[in-house]
Amino acid sequence: MSEPSVAPGPFDPPGVPWQPVSPRLTTARLVSAALTLVVPLAAGVVLAVLTEVTWLWALPAAVLAVGVWVVVVVPRQVRALGYAERDDDLLVRRGVLFRSIVVVPYGRMQFVDVQAGPLDRKLGIAKVQLHTASPTSDAVIPGLPPEEASRLRDRLAARGEAQLAGL
Repeated sequence: MSEPSVAPGPFDPPGVPWQPVSPRLTTARLVSAALTLVVPLAAGVVLAVLTEVTWLWALPAAVLAVGVWVVVVVPRQVRALGYAERDDDLLVRRGVLFRSIVVVPYGRMQFVDVQAGPLDRKLGIAKVQLHTASPTSDAVIPGLPPEEASRLRDRLAARGEAQLAGL
C-alpha cells in the first residue's frame, strides 16, 4: 500500500523526505489490542450465556465492534507515522484524523532512549524517544527496526552534542 496522501500545509513541509516506520508496528498494535479485548469479550459472552438475558449479548457485540474498528484504523495510523532528519531539527508526524507534527531542535535534546518490550523484540522493532527539558516537546518514533533505532539514537545524540557545542 502506498503512503497516505497528506494535504500540503503545516503537516507536509516542502522538500522533506519522510521516513516511514516498519509495517510490523501494525502487527504489534493489533496483537496488543487483541490481548486487551479478549478478556472483556470472554466476560461478556460468559455473562450473557450464564444469565440467559438476551440484551447482554450487546456487551460482546460492542467489544467485537471495537475490535473491527481497531483493525480498520491501526494500519492507517501506522502508515501515517513518519520522521525526517533535517539539518537543525527532527520532525515527527502522526495521525490520520487528528494530525500532529513535532519539531525537535537538536540543540534542545537532553538524551535519546531506545526501548523495546517483549512483543517488540519478537517482531524486530524498537522505539526511539527524544527527551527535552520540556515534557510536552518530547518526541517518540515507534516501530523502527533495531538497527535503524540504534543508528538514529547515535546520530541524534551526535547532532545534539554538536548543536550544544556551537552555543
